[in-house]
Amino acid sequence: MTGPVYALNLFNIADRDEYLAYSRRSAKEVQAHGGRVVALGKFREAAAGGIKPRAVLILVEWASKEAFDGYCSDPKIADLHPHREKGASDYVWHLFDKLEDLRPILK
Repeated sequence: MTGPVYALNLFNIADRDEYLAYSRRSAKEVQAHGGRVVALGKFREAAAGGIKPRAVLILVEWASKEAFDGYCSDPKIADLHPHREKGASDYVWHLFDKLEDLRPILK
């Protein structure tokens, strides 16, 4: 599949200083690599489902899977990702293809 990919990030803050070091640079780098933060959120309540709640939600729209992969593997920002890894815990990072409707899933 081609086109936009959405990265759902759910996590808790494990080390405030480490995550701040990540967030100070990540917005600029995400944008430079073809990403756009669509939503930021703070956990409110569990309405349904059995997953362990995470405190933070970030939803990023990437121009493509290749753009996401480029962000993850760019050697120029290799020093950035360890700040995210050390600063967050219970990380869920799922990628979703953009759909115009649910027909491809309901076939």
